[in-house]
Amino acid sequence: MSGWADQVRWDARGLVTAVAQDHRSGRVLMVAFMNREALEETVASGRAVYYSRSRDRLWRKGEESGHIQRVHEVRLDCDGDVVLLQVEQAGELACHTGRASCFYSVLKEGEWIAVDPVLKDPELIYGK
Repeated sequence: MSGWADQVRWDARGLVTAVAQDHRSGRVLMVAFMNREALEETVASGRAVYYSRSRDRLWRKGEESGHIQRVHEVRLDCDGDVVLLQVEQAGELACHTGRASCFYSVLKEGEWIAVDPVLKDPELIYGK
């Protein structure tokens, strides 16, 4: 067991919010969740590992797409309930929609408008 992981405030399901941020630009790429095993594997391997709530299992970022995240730094917020990963995003795509970031929509006049382009068709990435 990792003593440092004991300082994380895990929620009732044993999860913590994890924010992935490009270590160069500062752009937020995505938000996901981690359980203790995912966080410990991330730290040990240097590659981002998350916990998929929908699949109820670990999700090694890029395991299907090849768009892995190499972790440069791991930070914990002041309340201990959010982890910030400073990452290098392989392939420049973090979002399953084929965009650089999952935050591609902007609220304008009461509507969400997609403002970032699809860089690669998701069907070409995932074959779905």
